Amino acid sequence: MRARVTLHSSGQPVELRDILLKDKPAQMLDASPKATVPVLILEDGTVLDESRDIMYWAVSEFDPQNWYPENPKLRTEINRLIDENDGPFKSALDRYKYHVRFPENSRQEYRRDGEKFLMALDTRLLKHDFLVLNTATLADVAIFPFVRQFANSDRAWFDQSPYTALQKWLDNWTTSDTFKHLMKKRNIWKPDTHGPLFPDLIEDEMT
Repeated sequence: MRARVTLHSSGQPVELRDILLKDKPAQMLDASPKATVPVLILEDGTVLDESRDIMYWAVSEFDPQNWYPENPKLRTEINRLIDENDGPFKSALDRYKYHVRFPENSRQEYRRDGEKFLMALDTRLLKHDFLVLNTATLADVAIFPFVRQFANSDRAWFDQSPYTALQKWLDNWTTSDTFKHLMKKRNIWKPDTHGPLFPDLIEDEMT
């Protein structure tokens, strides 16, 4: 999702190919034996199969909303937040969401591990509208899909949690027209078909 949002913002035209992970097409496996999504094949044949790499590539091509400012200190802060999200928080999220696979600790303990990051994000959002500035940056785009997963693992708990600034921030992303558009289910891609060109013309309300 974060790769699609960033590609949409940067205006990069790509062909979307939605697949079933239980029936991965040979073309995908040939491009990326890693066999996970997303996979982006550039015109020169370069394959990007990490969502973070796709995000950085997209903003390097065109960054109309200045999601990745040139300021070195801001970039360091953005990168550090994404590192923490993709590392410790993602680990806690996986264990919280799929706790039956990790019987070493209780679900509540895994949730408490993840809450450390939620608390830090909420504290940031009490100071400004987004995680780094009063405007969105790549940190917001990279992190909100994971916070959404954490929240949806126990929505009743999240909605009554003390992280009210984080709740508002997440709602801003997930209720936007752009997010709703990108979340629409599309026909599964087959080798003899072509997906829609992307992005469509749609007003972005997430800034």
